[in-house]
Amino acid sequence: MAASCRRLLAASLLILAAPLLLSGQDSATDRSFADQAFADRASARAPVVALGAPGSDVFHELFFRQLVRAAGIIFSGRVTSIGRSGSSSGLDPASTVVTFQVDHAIRGTSPGQNLTIREWAGLRFSGERYRVGERVLLFLYSPSSLGLTSPIAGAMGRFAMNAQGQVVMSAQHVAALATDPILGGKTVVPYAAFALAVRRSSGEE
Repeated sequence: MAASCRRLLAASLLILAAPLLLSGQDSATDRSFADQAFADRASARAPVVALGAPGSDVFHELFFRQLVRAAGIIFSGRVTSIGRSGSSSGLDPASTVVTFQVDHAIRGTSPGQNLTIREWAGLRFSGERYRVGERVLLFLYSPSSLGLTSPIAGAMGRFAMNAQGQVVMSAQHVAALATDPILGGKTVVPYAAFALAVRRSSGEE
């Protein structure tokens, strides 16, 4: 019964997440006209592939591969500050400004760097929030011409980190990565093992 429920959860999550990975955007229809340029750019960048039947081994494998390859920035770090920004002209979208102290860098940044990102402010209302002191591992789109970014496929591109520096897998992550040879079936993963899985999926291993 439990296995059946896990398969159903995995299929449901992958059905919902696949369009986000394939289109390169997470909620473009709810964004302002200015942020649409970011979504369009990401859409042109993300490759389109056949993922196979939801819940299949091929689907699981390609899901993580697309998550890795769609990301322009991948790192783990601690949130050091959170703020807001906006344009007095009204031409730029209001955004949330988040600064991280980078612990481990996989792509697009360096260890020890103070990395500041800007997210469309509307993402806060859809559950995309940070707390000062929180440790996370993020897969982010490359910043758009407007300087905006966001996690790939929403919550699927964001992982928690515990005090021991391990990657904590949510129930959604466990279901989506069930067949991964390194991450499959695990709820807590050492950072080194997670980084190895990323390199393997990006073709570097």
